[in-house]
Amino acid sequence: MIERIKKMEELFDSAQQAVEQMATALDRYAASQEYIATLIKYYEGDEWKEDYAEDEAGRLPANLKRGILSEDGIWNLMVDIKELNDNLISLAKSIGKSRTKKQE
Repeated sequence: MIERIKKMEELFDSAQQAVEQMATALDRYAASQEYIATLIKYYEGDEWKEDYAEDEAGRLPANLKRGILSEDGIWNLMVDIKELNDNLISLAKSIGKSRTKKQE
């Protein structure tokens, strides 16, 4: 019985930590949606193309950080966001199904 309680306490502590970390991460992700939308709008609009052309022509300062102008940078971020959103939906459905089965 003592060992079982110790084991359950470990599981409880781990679960509590995971929930707290997930809540923090979800809050940060939710807060990032506005600037993610701004990045996507920039990438899909004319400004990114203009900035990219200026970079390709060598008219931007050499010391300017410009990972945003890589052809794959924002695209890869958009793919990662879609995959993350799909995983969140799948996880939520899976958790919902397991909770429903346990309640029956």
